[in-house]
Amino acid sequence: MAKAFIFPGQGAQFSGMGKDLYESNPIAKKYFEEANFILGFNITDIMFHGTDEDLRQTKVTQPAIFLHSVITFLCRSEVQPDMVAGHSLGEFSALVANGCLTFEDGLKLVYQRALAMQAACEKNPGTMAAVLGLADDVVEQVCSEIDPEIVVAANYNCPGQLVISGSLAGIEQACERMKEAGAKRALPLQVGGAFHSPLMESARRELQDAIAATNFKDPVCPVYQNVNAKPSSNPDTIKENLIAQLTAPVRWTQSAREMATDGAVQFIECGPGKVLQGLIKKIVPEAEVSSL
Repeated sequence: MAKAFIFPGQGAQFSGMGKDLYESNPIAKKYFEEANFILGFNITDIMFHGTDEDLRQTKVTQPAIFLHSVITFLCRSEVQPDMVAGHSLGEFSALVANGCLTFEDGLKLVYQRALAMQAACEKNPGTMAAVLGLADDVVEQVCSEIDPEIVVAANYNCPGQLVISGSLAGIEQACERMKEAGAKRALPLQVGGAFHSPLMESARRELQDAIAATNFKDPVCPVYQNVNAKPSSNPDTIKENLIAQLTAPVRWTQSAREMATDGAVQFIECGPGKVLQGLIKKIVPEAEVSSL
């Protein structure tokens, strides 16, 4: 029975995340302390005691979720995946889990990604919205009609749930048109910017240099990448897809189906929350889902 390990992205954070792990597991404590040193500030203080507002800062959210996910996995290293995937930010966690990235390099890239995305949000304000109850092709068609504003399909989360991303005016228009097209709901999300859209181009360029300068090793198992939902084991291909990810949609529905087609019958979520388990149940109803 093939095991697919899956790693969550931004939005799964909560105050107190990782505290029990830090206090009960000496290996986890070592990794958390190493992260404080690498980042140059005590992210553990914010993770364990910060407010929800503190944790919503992109520069904190992304490394915090990465740390919770990766350290949870590394402390259960006796369980090995046959394949891995991560939702957006979670793809970096997946690449540490399959041995493509070291813990240190993964954390450094995630922090650089967070800072670059924050700067892009300030440079090109935008937002995202969840569209429920419409077929993917209908959502895509409506997005294409919002001109000249930028609106694109950003997260294919599960059948009937697609997140769109774009300019503030574009998302406002798109929500109205989605409802007219029959959406059950089309509601703006409380996010800092238009992630996985062309408005992240400056962040993509900045992260490209950092990824190019980082050593990616041959992984122990394939990663199913967001940009094409296909398995990748070649370090150069993984790099290219990871760079493209910032301005391309997260094809989570397609990735889960592809993993199931390739033999995954168990999907194990590593990290805070149970969001991905809920999505997998809707995409691959026959699969077993659990968490570490």
